[in-house]
Amino acid sequence: MFYETAANNHGLPRDPYKALIVPRPIGWISTVSKDGVCNIAPYSFFNAISEKPHYVIFGSATAKDSVRNIEETGEFVCSLSTYELREEMNVTSAGVPHGVDEYPLSGLTAVKSTMVKPPRVKESPAALECKHWKTIELPPAEPGGKHGSFAVIGLVVGIYIDDAALKDGFVDTAAMQPLSRLGYMDYSWVSGDTMVTINRPEVAPDGTVKG
Repeated sequence: MFYETAANNHGLPRDPYKALIVPRPIGWISTVSKDGVCNIAPYSFFNAISEKPHYVIFGSATAKDSVRNIEETGEFVCSLSTYELREEMNVTSAGVPHGVDEYPLSGLTAVKSTMVKPPRVKESPAALECKHWKTIELPPAEPGGKHGSFAVIGLVVGIYIDDAALKDGFVDTAAMQPLSRLGYMDYSWVSGDTMVTINRPEVAPDGTVKG
C-alpha cells in the first residue's frame, strides 16, 4: 500500500505512522512551574541529537505544562523510563488539570537534582539534567490552521547514574531494561535476550571494508 500523508487516506483503522518509527525512547520529562509546582510527563518523540556537547530533543503535540514550564524556567530533567516503572510512567501520561503534580499521583519519589531545580525520579536508574536551549514551533498541518507541534531542545549539563546500573565501567543497559514506545498502545523494553553487539567494520588503507 501507499498513501499521501497530507490526505492521510491509508484506509486503516488507525494512522500507522508511529508504528513504523520504532522503537522510540521515552523522554520522561520533569519540570517545575514558575510557581514551584512539579510536573512529570512521558514523551515518545524523544532522542539525543548531539554528543559534543550533549543535546537532547523532545516533541510535544501542544504547548503542554512541560513546554510552558521549560520556557518559563529554562530547565528540565529526563529520567530513564524502565520496564519496572512502566505502570508509573503510564500514570504520568494522564491528562490531569493544569497545576497538578503527577509525582504523588503515580507514587514516584521526587528527589533533588544537582544542577537544576526540577527533580529527577528517585526510582529511575539514570537521569539527564538539562538547560533549555530552544523551542521550535512546527508549522500546522493546514495553512492558517491551529499551531503545530513543538520541538524542545535542551543542553545536558549533568548526568546521574545509579552505581548499580554500572558493570565493569560500562552502563549495564540490559539490567536497566529501558522502556520504549512502539505503535498504538504497545511498548517494548531492552533485555539481555534482545540485545546484540555489532562492532563497526574496519576500513583498510586500500578502501576495502573488513568485518
